[in-house]
Amino acid sequence: MGSLAIDGLVSGLNTTDLINQLMTVESQPQTLLKAKVTTTQTLVSAFQSLNTSVASLASFAKATALPTATNLFSTTSSATSVTVTAGNGAAPGQLDLSVTSTAKTQVSVTAAMTAWPDSPATFTVVKADGTKVEITAASTAMSDIADAINASSAGVKATRVAAGTSGADPQYRLQLSSAATGADGAFQVFRGSAAEVTAGTATNLLTATGAATVQAASDASVTLWAGTAAEQVITSKTNTFTDLLPGVNVTVSKVEASPVSITIAKDTAAVGKLAENLVGNLTSVFNFIASKSTVTQGTDASGKATTSAGVFTGNSSVRDVNAQIMTAATAPVNGKSPSAIGISITKDGGITYDSAKFQAALADDPAGTQAMLQTISDRVATAADAASNQYTGSLTQVITGQQSSLKSLGDQIDSWDVRLASQRAGLERTYSALEVSLSNLQAQSSWLTSQLAALSSGTSS
Repeated sequence: MGSLAIDGLVSGLNTTDLINQLMTVESQPQTLLKAKVTTTQTLVSAFQSLNTSVASLASFAKATALPTATNLFSTTSSATSVTVTAGNGAAPGQLDLSVTSTAKTQVSVTAAMTAWPDSPATFTVVKADGTKVEITAASTAMSDIADAINASSAGVKATRVAAGTSGADPQYRLQLSSAATGADGAFQVFRGSAAEVTAGTATNLLTATGAATVQAASDASVTLWAGTAAEQVITSKTNTFTDLLPGVNVTVSKVEASPVSITIAKDTAAVGKLAENLVGNLTSVFNFIASKSTVTQGTDASGKATTSAGVFTGNSSVRDVNAQIMTAATAPVNGKSPSAIGISITKDGGITYDSAKFQAALADDPAGTQAMLQTISDRVATAADAASNQYTGSLTQVITGQQSSLKSLGDQIDSWDVRLASQRAGLERTYSALEVSLSNLQAQSSWLTSQLAALSSGTSS
């Protein structure tokens, strides 16, 4: 309901200003509630940002603590056509090999024909293992033959290729390719049913006049220790040799008659990067907490000194999280300080990483240094998860509690809206009634004045 226009009708008072001033006083509790909402929203936002940062730390630390996390290797190859990747289970080592062949698909073409010579168009693909796949096309048209092969389970892809004309009729060849590389992809194609192939009465299309196998299916092969009594040939259906060495895959792309040397070495730089990134994640958390806990000094517009506290200043929950994560990162491991591997507390309460010190420790005691890094990571992961777990984390619970407070504050503010609207309406009615009463009194005063004037006039005459 809009406010009543009652200013100065009789009294001359600015009743709108009077009501607004009264309502300002009445609304002070609501104003304080709104200020509390703003402060709480700022706090919740800061806690959510901290929780996200701590959760990221927990995730990274958990991954770094895995037994295989520091099992990192670099690989080299003396030929660009041979690539090497090392994974779980790899170990340092060196091996020479010759690439004697690469994996190939079978590619064959049929003789040129205007249409399939048999109706119905039934034919059989025989796989390398002797499996027979009988196929019947929708018609004798070469396009339908190709479609039928592609839709079958024969593992062969067919393409219709123009091959001139026979009289006025266009001719086509079918180019047939195995879907997979390796000798197991070899195939034959026969005119006739599977039973006719078994009986030996079907015609082999790929040995017919005008047909040819352009490329035979073959496995990739490498030779180890060539020219020695230990010479050994290893084959692969693909151009990748899995676990040629434990945890090591070798991929070849062309024949290399000369020996190719491959080397697998411990990647100390990558292990160091894990430690550096762990400290980086820790620093991100500690710096965020510090930035939100700083007390700043300043002056207001009048030049008066002011003090402004950070949103986390004095917050025990944040202080506990900071302490628990710092302890997890810097407490001794089996009586040995993490500073021995380059992870140290700074004079201002932060944390720092010394790459040179870590690499020196790694060179001196690889297993011990990696074990210490993983122990620290595991402790940090546990502390960070205790704070940021989406169900039980201490930060999560603080956020949930503050969000509940925001809801309660919102409900109270809404209640005050109703209460204040009612009070304003009451004041408007009161002042409106006052104006009406004053108007009545003014009318009576005017009437009495006129009556007295009339009496005075009559007496004089």
